[in-house]
Amino acid sequence: MQDHPSGLTTVTIEDLRARATAAAENSHSPYSHFRVGAALLLTVGDAPYPKIVTGCNVENASYRLTTCAEQSAIATAVGLYGPKIKLHAVAVANLNSAASMPCGACRQTILEFSTPGTWVFYPAEGASPAEATLADLLPAAFRLPHE
Repeated sequence: MQDHPSGLTTVTIEDLRARATAAAENSHSPYSHFRVGAALLLTVGDAPYPKIVTGCNVENASYRLTTCAEQSAIATAVGLYGPKIKLHAVAVANLNSAASMPCGACRQTILEFSTPGTWVFYPAEGASPAEATLADLLPAAFRLPHE
C-alpha cells in the first residue's frame, strides 16, 4: 500500500529513518561530535526489487577531507553494485537531535544517481521529521551530459 506522495509506504520511510539512525552509531566524529547516518533506497539496473545501503559521516582532522553520511552511503552502494544504481529515497538522521538537511555537495552527489522522483527525508528544526523531493532541495541542478 502506497500512502505517501513518493509512492513509498510509511513503514518503508520509517525503516529508512531507523536504518539511518543506526548507521549514525558508527559515525567517526571525534571533532564535531555530530553523528550522522544515511540510508538509501535504490535499485540496480533492471532488478525488480530495491536494496537499502547505509553510511555514516567520517571526519578527518583536516575538515575538508571529511566525508558526509550521504556520500559515504552512495560510495558504498556504487562499490557494491556499480555505477548504474538509481536512488529513489534518501533518509538522513543524526544522534544530536538537530536539523540535518543534506549539504549542497551531498545534494549534488545524490543528483548524480537520482531518479526524477527521488525523495529526501531528514530531521528539521527540533529534530521533527521533514521531507522534500530532490528537485525542491536542488532547483537549479548542475548536470553534465553523459551516456
